[in-house]
Amino acid sequence: MSRVETLLSEMGLALHPPKSPVANYLGTKRSGNLLYVSGRISEKRGQVGTDLSTEDAKLAARDTMLDLLAIIKADIDDLDKIVSILKLQGFVSSAASFTAQPLVIDGASELLIALYGEAGRHARTATGAAQLPYGASIQLDMVVELRE
Repeated sequence: MSRVETLLSEMGLALHPPKSPVANYLGTKRSGNLLYVSGRISEKRGQVGTDLSTEDAKLAARDTMLDLLAIIKADIDDLDKIVSILKLQGFVSSAASFTAQPLVIDGASELLIALYGEAGRHARTATGAAQLPYGASIQLDMVVELRE
């Protein structure tokens, strides 16, 4: 078991088998040492600020990050091959008055930092959206750097 998966287990978290893409795209695409990870949506549905609380949405962001990590593991076999998390992009299905998108996406960012330390710190975008695919509350994608 990788160091990252051991840490996940110690946190009471686990990776589930990755879901296949729902349309005509790849789960990941590698270019040199960079791995681009396609967007994944949360299991939670609804808008944050009306249907979900900030705290529930933050947990949904964390769980969606677990889905991204499962996709990466399926493609590279070992999450310890990740050298650095470079960029995380998060979208939050938001009620018109909801403006705390950064707090929601912290659910994903905090997990990455807990797993990778300083290498888990990343550039990030947290954006509100009127609607996400299939009514999801969260959508995440990211770019990571891999060992040679």
